[in-house]
Amino acid sequence: MKTIDEKTTKALRKLIIINNDRYVGYQDAKKLAEDGDLKILFEKYSLQSKKFGNEIEMVIPDFSDDVPDGDDTKASGKLFRTWMEIKDNLAPNNRKAVLSSCEFGEDAAKREYKSVLDDSEDISTEALEIIRRQYAELQAAHDNIKSMRDSA
Repeated sequence: MKTIDEKTTKALRKLIIINNDRYVGYQDAKKLAEDGDLKILFEKYSLQSKKFGNEIEMVIPDFSDDVPDGDDTKASGKLFRTWMEIKDNLAPNNRKAVLSSCEFGEDAAKREYKSVLDDSEDISTEALEIIRRQYAELQAAHDNIKSMRDSA
């Protein structure tokens, strides 16, 4: 049977990994984007992901040596980034294609956060406050990307 600290660490580790994926995804999107405003936005969201990961690391129980490093990503994140590169090469409208791919990535991040929040009975109050705030910021980023995609 897992302890509360082990459950918390596992949940928080998932969020660090999705933020690593998000960081790399936005760095890739920045390279693919042709428009300066998108490059700036993607840099902003990639830095947001680094910040989120660092904040989460701070609330992982001290005894844990199970903190993923910056290169630790999910296979699904790598698949997403490959899909974004292929889609970009095929799509006639680079702006819309890149924004659509970023929205797909934001959906994946939101799902991971929602999963942790839905099963949060063993997560500390401090960690939950951080997760809830980050989830709200992810939702705002998603809505911004979606709005930009729809107007492209």
